[in-house]
Amino acid sequence: MKTFAIIGLALLAGSISASAQDSEKTFQVVVENPWQTEKTDEPVVIDLHTLKTGFTVKSAVVSDGTSEIPSQLDDMNGDTRADELAFVIDVPAQGKKTLTVTLSPKKSDKVYPARVFAEMLFRTSKKNQYAKGYAIYADGNAYTYTIQQHHGIAFESELVAYRIYFNEKQTTDLYGKFRKGLEIEESQFYPTDEQLKRGFGDDVIKVNNSCGAGTLRGWDGTQTTMIQPVDIRGQRILADGPVRTVVDAEVKGWQYQGKELNMINRYTLYAGHRDAQVDVIFDAPLTDEVFATGVQNITGHAAMYSDHEGLIASWGTDWPVNDTVKYKKETVGLATYIPKKLVVKETADKENFLYTVSAPGESSFRYYTSFTSCKETFGYPTKEKWFAYVQEWKKYLEQPVKIQVIE
Repeated sequence: MKTFAIIGLALLAGSISASAQDSEKTFQVVVENPWQTEKTDEPVVIDLHTLKTGFTVKSAVVSDGTSEIPSQLDDMNGDTRADELAFVIDVPAQGKKTLTVTLSPKKSDKVYPARVFAEMLFRTSKKNQYAKGYAIYADGNAYTYTIQQHHGIAFESELVAYRIYFNEKQTTDLYGKFRKGLEIEESQFYPTDEQLKRGFGDDVIKVNNSCGAGTLRGWDGTQTTMIQPVDIRGQRILADGPVRTVVDAEVKGWQYQGKELNMINRYTLYAGHRDAQVDVIFDAPLTDEVFATGVQNITGHAAMYSDHEGLIASWGTDWPVNDTVKYKKETVGLATYIPKKLVVKETADKENFLYTVSAPGESSFRYYTSFTSCKETFGYPTKEKWFAYVQEWKKYLEQPVKIQVIE
């Protein structure tokens, strides 16, 4: 009797073990850096729909040998199901790393240190009190500029912070930092005098009607145009950390160049990065539409660098706000990189250094934008250093790591 009991327990234990294994999926990810320069905080994104898990993924563990790498699962379409696994990793020059990933249908209460942050705050009837939100949509004719605190979504890495105006501009406004760290949750893009004394950063640019750093605009043949008229205007947060933020500025029914476009401008900011990845997404393939993006010509007298093949940068000084008594002038460097295949021509208007872009037959295209502030203790204090950096940045973007999933 005891022998049968022992055998029965062993079979039960084996069944439980097999069941536990069946409820998880483990595979390897090989990340290879073919470039002769080390990749630091290199983004890796795994499309979960390419994996046959047989379950809804609720948690993930990414391991580099015995070390765990912080990661996050992101719902990219609003159905509350994870679509992508994202993390950042350092890869040696001409080296590779083989990582182990385990996906599970069980939720985890594990919390990784936040290296990025995003927020959307709605104003309430009580002064200086706000409701945290994740999405907002409004009539395209509505005055939406003051609906949100800091006038739209704000997102940051340890190095920089951006906000996107919730109106026809959709401009990226910029927040520079003295030291590395996350500040927006506490400062809400508007640091107090006490926070400034503690070394907080602040707004560093007055964008006026420009494209700031890398804002997509329309193009009428001689100058940029705002994203209007539209039927519906929206913003939303898809991911807010700990290793990347993903935020959308969306319009529906944009009357543009004789067409009616539904468009999402998706900004992704990774831990350790000052540059934002911009994905422009449409619900149908483009035809002959031409858009424009680039960088602000600060005060109309900024220094400019261009390689005439998709990289444009500027360097200039101006007051960041209208109050020229309390605030001092700020010096910033801006840059936007557009893959050459998208470039129609290099151009400019009164407020911007630009490229016009087009992607006939495509439903999306991608480019990148970045900036530095002279107040940074870790950045690029001169235009020469900034212009040299952005040239290396372009090379970095054009040498992506190779990612192989081995199931």
